[in-house]
This record gives sequence, C-alpha cells and structure tokens, in this order.
Amino acid sequence: MVEAGIPRTPAVTVTDDQDAVVTRGLTKRFGKVVAVDHLDLHVRRGELYGFLGPNGAGKSTTLRMLCGILEPTEGEGRVLDIDLRRDPERVKSVIGYMSQRFSLYDDLTVEENLTFYARVYMVPRAERAPRIQRMLRLGDLDGRERQLAGQLSGGYRQRLALTCALVHGPRLIFLDEPTAGVDPVSRRTFWALVRHLADEGTTIVVTTHYMDEAELCDTLGFIYQGKLIAHGPPARIKAETFARPVIELAAEDPLAAGAALADWDAVEEVVRAGARVRLIVAPGGPGVAAVREYLTARGVALDWVSEVEPTVEDLFVSFVDRERKSRVREQLRALGAAER
Repeated sequence: MVEAGIPRTPAVTVTDDQDAVVTRGLTKRFGKVVAVDHLDLHVRRGELYGFLGPNGAGKSTTLRMLCGILEPTEGEGRVLDIDLRRDPERVKSVIGYMSQRFSLYDDLTVEENLTFYARVYMVPRAERAPRIQRMLRLGDLDGRERQLAGQLSGGYRQRLALTCALVHGPRLIFLDEPTAGVDPVSRRTFWALVRHLADEGTTIVVTTHYMDEAELCDTLGFIYQGKLIAHGPPARIKAETFARPVIELAAEDPLAAGAALADWDAVEEVVRAGARVRLIVAPGGPGVAAVREYLTARGVALDWVSEVEPTVEDLFVSFVDRERKSRVREQLRALGAAER
C-alpha cells in the first residue's frame, strides 16, 4: 500500500507509442529472494529518467531485465516497442548499455575499442569510420585515438565507455551508476554530455547514488525493496511529498544543535554538514520560529534559521525512512496478531 503523501504510480499501457520503456508486473526472483517486485515502469521517449534507491533495492536487476540480459520471472514489458520476453536479443541490438563495470580493453587504444564495439554492434563497414570520428568528438577524445585505454584517467575512461555504448546510434541507453568513483570535475563533464544526448532526443535511463545528479533528470523513479514507491518529475514529487518544511540552520555548536534536534519527536531526520544543520520535520511539525525557540531553550546559540526548498536527497531520505517505518509497523502488527 502507498502511504499518504507518496505519489501513486500511474497504470501503464504496453502499447503507447510515446513510451520508450513500459512494464507491467515485472518481477525477478532469485530462489526465495524477490529482487524486483511487480514493477510498473513508464519511461517516455526522449526522457532523461533517474532510477533511484538504496543498495540492493533492485535497480541494477531491473536494468539488466530491460536490456534483455536477465529473463523476468513474471510480468511483461516492451523496450522501443519490442517484447522483452519474446525477443531479448533484438532488444540488445537496439539499445546501449553501460554497466557499472563496462568492459574496456586496456591493451587496445581508444580508437581500437570503438572499432571493436562497432563490430560487436554490427555497424556496417562503410559507416564505421564516420561514426567513430563522431564518437571521438562527442566524448572530447580527439587527440587520444592512439592512447591505450588502460592509460586513461577515470573521467576519460567513462567517456570512452559511454561512446562505445553509443557507437551504433541507439535511441535508448541504460547507464548503471556511470560516474561511480569518478572525481567531481569529471562527473560534471560526463553529465553535460548526458544532458546533451537527452536534449538531442536520446532516451536515457540512469541509476545513480549522487543526488545532485538526480536533480538533473526530467523524471525520477524511487525503488525500495524491489517496489516502485514514487514516480514523476522532481518538482511534482517534492510538492506532493513535502507538505511540511525543510529547515536549515547555522549554529555556533552544530554538534550540540544536531544532538538536540535528533531527540525531538517532531523531527524526522537531521543531517549535519559542517556548521550547517538540515532537518526534515514530521507532518504538522514545527516551523522556523519553533525550531529557534526549541534550540535557544537548550542553550544552543544560532546564527540563522530558515526554511529551504527540499532537494532530491531530502526526498530519498524521506521515502526510505517512511518505508522502513511502515514495514516495522507491519511486522509489529503481525507479531501482535500471532500472540492473540
């Protein structure tokens, strides 16, 4: 059941021409473990779709099913209007997929890696050279054609991996945590490239643990324990989810401020970053004036307190916290029923 305040996932139709990806009841079990649980997913053509969730939530498993690599246990889906279950090999041929550990060949040059993947994707011989040149320009790899992939920095390796996944010109690409372990400057450069591709009409589905990256997506899907718990544009999800303020403050002793707020039942979450403390209040909870009064009464000196716009990270924390509390309540009810 979806709790109040969390947007419901709309019912999907597996024949909509505007859909790049659509699934209904998509499920994957490994023995008794349900990794993906009756997932209804809806990604429109030309969309940059961010797929978020904690470790083990089912993000990578979902992407591998959508790429035709893993066979679903139950459910149905279409990728670029191709049936996932009936024709997974055709799905593989028309999409791009950059996994967490994309296989670049370190003993091959940049150009040789691109040539290899052009052959794997069966790009016609006459088209290979111009496509490879286009990918070199796209990834800002001009001048590095003869450099061994194993000698590239992390940021350039990620750009090469992306261009290898794009060399056959797919209309849809799946990126599974593409910037994990990459420095902030390289992450920003990589995402400028991703945004450029999306603006030119490529549909992109990306998983990420970086919430600042998620802010750049057109649509977000939050997955928890294999279930899609929220879906929609970031601004809409924020408006529907946060009917209470997010408050930020600066204190002379941020450690004391954080500790005092963590003991307050009216506060759901407290995050400290340097001299600043950010808190998500419970529904119907205190505003700025009440927070100031509460901390002042406990001897915490404040520089300032203000209400701020919620971020995607606030959404993520709120959803996960709410789902965990909901499951604990369900377990307690089940224990109570068993004892009666």
